[in-house]
Amino acid sequence: MGRNEPFICKPVGKDYLWGGRRLRDDLEKEEGFSRLAESWECSTHPDGLSSVACGEFAGMELREVLRAHPEYLGSHVQERREAEGRAGQLPILVKFIDAKQDLSVQVHPSDAFAGKYENGQQGKTELWYVMEAAEDAHVIYGLRRCADKETLKEAAGTGNLEKYLQKIPVKKNQVFFVDAGTIHAVGAGCLIAEIQENSNLTYRLYDYERIDKNGKKRELHIEKALDAADLTVGKEPRQPMRVLNYTPGCARELLGRCMHFAVYRMLVNTERRQIVTYRADELSFRVLLCIDGCGVLTFGDTILEVYKGDCIFVPADSAEIRIHGKMEFLDVRC
Repeated sequence: MGRNEPFICKPVGKDYLWGGRRLRDDLEKEEGFSRLAESWECSTHPDGLSSVACGEFAGMELREVLRAHPEYLGSHVQERREAEGRAGQLPILVKFIDAKQDLSVQVHPSDAFAGKYENGQQGKTELWYVMEAAEDAHVIYGLRRCADKETLKEAAGTGNLEKYLQKIPVKKNQVFFVDAGTIHAVGAGCLIAEIQENSNLTYRLYDYERIDKNGKKRELHIEKALDAADLTVGKEPRQPMRVLNYTPGCARELLGRCMHFAVYRMLVNTERRQIVTYRADELSFRVLLCIDGCGVLTFGDTILEVYKGDCIFVPADSAEIRIHGKMEFLDVRC
């Protein structure tokens, strides 16, 4: 294996009760579950460790590769993670979500809240890219009417919370930035790619009185959710201004940026024999998540066949990659 060559990640699946079959049927994720709710594509989180699918490190957990080669994170990320006491850990987690049913109404804590009340863990800010959406699909995003903590606590306990929630219709190719503290939920009929902080902290506020596979209602975290939540009336989220920048064989647009990550959409079409090259600089790794199409990535003597649903980890200071095919990627940078 040559200098800092990219590799495809092998995901870990989650069979939450609201999942369906689209990750298996559309993205060919095989996890052995009757339903597959999430596919954690690029993760060093202990609740779901992705591994390496090909090359010199095939079969190794991604976290073990990064422990052996911390330089793959890049100098900027290494310095930041060391300062945070998280040396060798990815700052992000990349996943697919198939919501056959509505997800629970929930809140993710900020870094400050999680650091104080969750033993120094990271908080969770996230970005959703809608890959597919049913005609009547929606997301919950913040509050649509004023309410204090006690009012919302009572509403959650009596099943009347929904009247306070802002429901936003969604369609394919939309983007939603969900800051920590936002009351939110992905609605039924959505297939989503999610980029988030490296955290699995979720406080359920309401779960529609559903019963899990063990015949029990899932745990709620009403007090923590409302303590961590932004209870101001939410403005309807606007779609970001998206400007495609064209180069031969490729177009790019910025979907969203925060202090934790930046996400671009990259459209590749080399049918006219254009040459598209790509590499990560020495400051940070990158992740390429293929959300449509197929093609090949070539670097040195290595050729990677890439299909919709594949996730490629690109180490910092990577070898130059030549991309050929007709594909769309989410290009994630830290």
